[in-house]
Amino acid sequence: MVRWTLARGLLAALLVLSAVPLSLGLGASFGELSAHAQGVVQQIRVEGNKRVEPETIRAYLTFAPGDTYDPAQIDESLKVLFATGLFQDVRIRRDGPTIVIVIVENPIVGRVAFEGNREIEDDTLSSEVQLKSRAVYTRARVQADVQRILNLYRRQGLYGAQVDPKIINLDSNRIDVVFEIAEGPTTKVRAINFIGNAAFSDSQLRYIISTTQTNILSFLKGTNIYDQDRLSLDRELLRQFYMKNGYADVRIISATADLDPAGRGFFITFTIEEGERYRFGIIEVESALPSLKTDALGPYILVKSRKWFNSDKVEKTVEALTLGVSLQGYAFGQVKPRFDRDLSNRTINIVFVIDEGPRVYIERINIAGNIRTEDRVIRRQFRLAEGDAFNRLLVEVARKRLRALGFFKTVEVEAETGSSPDRVVLMVKVVEQPSGELSFGAGYSTSEGVIGDVAITERNLMGKGQYVRLGFSGSLDRAQVDFSFTEPYFLDRNLAAGFDLFHKEVNLTEESSFSQRDTGGNLRLGFPIADNTQMGLRYRIAQQDLFDVANNASLAVKEAEGVSIVSSVGYTVAYDSRNIPSSPTSGYFASFSQDFAGLGGDVNYVRSVADARAYYPITNKITLVGRAQGGNIQGWGGEDVRLTDLFFKGGETIRGFKRAGYGPRDACESPITGGRVPICAKDSLGGQLFWATTAEVRFPFPYIPDSIGMQGAIFVDAGSLWDPSQLALDAVAQEGSFILDSAGVRMSTGFSIIWQSPLGPLRADFAEALLKEDFDKTEFFRFGASTNF
Repeated sequence: MVRWTLARGLLAALLVLSAVPLSLGLGASFGELSAHAQGVVQQIRVEGNKRVEPETIRAYLTFAPGDTYDPAQIDESLKVLFATGLFQDVRIRRDGPTIVIVIVENPIVGRVAFEGNREIEDDTLSSEVQLKSRAVYTRARVQADVQRILNLYRRQGLYGAQVDPKIINLDSNRIDVVFEIAEGPTTKVRAINFIGNAAFSDSQLRYIISTTQTNILSFLKGTNIYDQDRLSLDRELLRQFYMKNGYADVRIISATADLDPAGRGFFITFTIEEGERYRFGIIEVESALPSLKTDALGPYILVKSRKWFNSDKVEKTVEALTLGVSLQGYAFGQVKPRFDRDLSNRTINIVFVIDEGPRVYIERINIAGNIRTEDRVIRRQFRLAEGDAFNRLLVEVARKRLRALGFFKTVEVEAETGSSPDRVVLMVKVVEQPSGELSFGAGYSTSEGVIGDVAITERNLMGKGQYVRLGFSGSLDRAQVDFSFTEPYFLDRNLAAGFDLFHKEVNLTEESSFSQRDTGGNLRLGFPIADNTQMGLRYRIAQQDLFDVANNASLAVKEAEGVSIVSSVGYTVAYDSRNIPSSPTSGYFASFSQDFAGLGGDVNYVRSVADARAYYPITNKITLVGRAQGGNIQGWGGEDVRLTDLFFKGGETIRGFKRAGYGPRDACESPITGGRVPICAKDSLGGQLFWATTAEVRFPFPYIPDSIGMQGAIFVDAGSLWDPSQLALDAVAQEGSFILDSAGVRMSTGFSIIWQSPLGPLRADFAEALLKEDFDKTEFFRFGASTNF
């Protein structure tokens, strides 16, 4: 008891002696322990940073001093810091009430280089990758650039390319990035096949798509390179082609590209489900708009009952009806076609339903992606402008027009919300593609021998949408150079205006004992006048020179020797409804043209030429082709037609006859005695009237796959050329001879082999003349081959 009292007294004394310091020390220690126990962050310290300021790093954290320590917030802050791409490594540790952020900064890129690339230039690769000089390096970014480079090479057909990024360390936390590229062999499209196509052959469908098979001349263009975007475009092209030819239920089920085991090329296969072929049935217009005069909309309906279904004409009708409705005062009128299939009769009835669409206006039309093409080239494809009523169907029509230009790889048009609910902004996004082309042509014909041509074409000159072409062509008997320029929207209207310059020399010594040289130019203007119908106006001025006349030439040829100026105006009206212009199986083509010479110059004449062709599918594989053509030329103002302006016809119209093989010809003998006129050649002298007809049946060869693209044909040709000019008659009479002339029918029959070869179309004709005159010149075999690539 005494001891405890003594101890307590000593302790009280000690407390008195050191009351203040002891109280303060114990108080501080208890406070820190209390805060530590509660897990409050008192301080954030950053270590390892060299470029990035500590405050910048603290700004990314999801916690701050004074917050309760939370491991979840620490983990979230780690993710945020790594996501900035500024740091190679980040560690966060706890040092009592202090949080320490330890970072390792990503290096700065000093230079980006490429090695081993031969097919793709450095500039192209630099524009593709995201890593740039003075950018922050990250592993994710460099791996993404590796994939971008590989994708670029794959678009060039180099699917075996490999890319290995190398890092060269420099001082001050800087690096150089070098992409080492092994390009490997080029991987091209080796074959294009179709499955399920019964209505059209493989060779015909290959003309529709943009991808081409590889041949020995494919190095001159890039369409034989496999491209996934181009394959998607080809699917759409095939679908549209079938829809335009009556196959409303067509489905392009798949488009696959299989790389052969050796990696040498792709085999592309399109699987098609054609479905039934339909005709248009009953066509009606139904309106929900008050006082709309539907009877007045008849001229805007372009589809006709009993004609083959054509989705393109349906779209054009919708566009035309929309315009017709707006002209009656309904700016927001919209037209929607309602289809009703009659499976038993294989017809599609259409009701064009007209009602009032939402009252939404176009606030702006924004265009992106057109680096080269001017905005106005894109805007003029829209039949809409800022402030007009928004019509989704017309926007889709504009998108298709833009894609049809051939300037863009992809076209997207999106309607975005404008500044108010009744306003939309049209966002047009395009990806440009090359619009220039260097093409070469080569071939052989029995009339001219080896032929060839070279042409440089630009379809989008300086981004203005203008067309320009410079071409050189020739053979053993012909040399020609021409230059063409076309402005497709002259005066911002649907008028194609342009001019041509040309120089041409033709050796006709074998046919008519002279050569001819033409030098001049054309001014032209073209425009549509109806559905599928175009009209062209032209003015032509040329200097014609008949020279190099043989000593034994007909006197008619000798008297025509010399130079003359031809100044003429003319027009052409053409109608074309062929399904495939390059290899049609159905449809019609007709044209009529006239030229009036005498608007100045040395000669006066009126020339008229008509041409009509029809294609009728007897079956899906057999096509009947018919053609009729004719022409007439007459002088006026007391002048006769010169020799060089007359018609010369041969195997190009009636097979089985040589070039200029039928028609008026110098007899080179006396009309009285029948004796031979000395120093005289039986020259072809041309005629003022001609006609020619053809009937041909084209069919596939049995046991030969459609993929080969080979056809046979049997044909009958008939026609005539007669009526030489009075100048020729008078000249021949002076030499004591006369002209052999007959309007009698010439006729031939035979068969042909047609091959859509990888190098272009080839055709061999074997013909026997059944009806001819004794003075005509015939041939049994005629061969022609030419290709553009």
